[in-house]
Amino acid sequence: MTEEAKPVIGITMGDPAGIGPEIVLKSVVDPELRNVCEPLVIGDLEFLRDEARRFGLPVSLEAFDRKDPSFPQTSVAVRNLPNIFDASITLGIESPDAGKASAEYIMEGVELWNAGIIDAICTAPINKASLNLGGYDFPGHTEFLADLTNTRDFRMSFMSGDLRVLLLSTHLSLKEAIGKVKKDAMIELIRFADRELSKLLGREVTLAVAGLNPHASEGGLFGDEEQNEIQPAVEACQMVHEIDVKGPFSPDTVFLRAYRGEFDGVIACYHDQATIAVKSLSFGRGVNVTLGLPLIRTSVDHGTAYDLAGKGEADHHSMLAAIACAADFVKIGKNSSSAEAG
Repeated sequence: MTEEAKPVIGITMGDPAGIGPEIVLKSVVDPELRNVCEPLVIGDLEFLRDEARRFGLPVSLEAFDRKDPSFPQTSVAVRNLPNIFDASITLGIESPDAGKASAEYIMEGVELWNAGIIDAICTAPINKASLNLGGYDFPGHTEFLADLTNTRDFRMSFMSGDLRVLLLSTHLSLKEAIGKVKKDAMIELIRFADRELSKLLGREVTLAVAGLNPHASEGGLFGDEEQNEIQPAVEACQMVHEIDVKGPFSPDTVFLRAYRGEFDGVIACYHDQATIAVKSLSFGRGVNVTLGLPLIRTSVDHGTAYDLAGKGEADHHSMLAAIACAADFVKIGKNSSSAEAG
């Protein structure tokens, strides 16, 4: 990619039975998008054309040829995987064919990245049940992409503007999640966050750690996890690993402080502590970023919304934000590499 060239972002259309195709199409016709990147949609070309007609979207879609990887000036390029019309797919319904199709878009995205055709991947939502029915035993995108790239150390994060949150645990009961708040696990996550966010942002970062209990326990009044587990982890990362990390801070204020730019990233103790903060501050415009992969991967902060499939009512702004976020990270990476080379 030359200095003047825009990042090429591979955009998977997601589960064809959900709102993925709709929000992808709405995003690629948004005039903001072509200002920041060159989109390459990965999906079934004829299905996408039918969906564009269904929603009355003024978009011209053109097949992309890997042997002649040039991009059209007035159309949107589509890496065509014709896997829909011979399949048994009904909008809003889980099915093996929908899961198989969505998996094939993800795999093609990784192949395009490996071939140097795209700079990053942005994924529309998939349905975990359909994915499993289709023969792919992964709980979601994150684990699937990790397997495809032979990645062992990876984490889910959520971002919106200057708010970047990493999760100590994800889909666990609250009781189980509290049990995961241990010094060694916290040290491991802080070190991971420092390494991956520094790489992503192209500079050294400042981290904050949220407390588990109200007001970060106020010196042990409301629990001892801060004193026994979190604070020792923060101190070890400061002194032994020389990481710019502070905390634990009261969880009812630290996310807003980061959103306003005081910290580059926040370590959250459990899933909803992170997602409530991100979605309250930027619902519909948050971005899911998988950290630790060799490639940049962003996604929306919502699911397939089967109840909205085919109605033309889906909001595409999280998809648009995810694509723009991927493009920004590509540019930062290119600029950092250029600076190091110089």
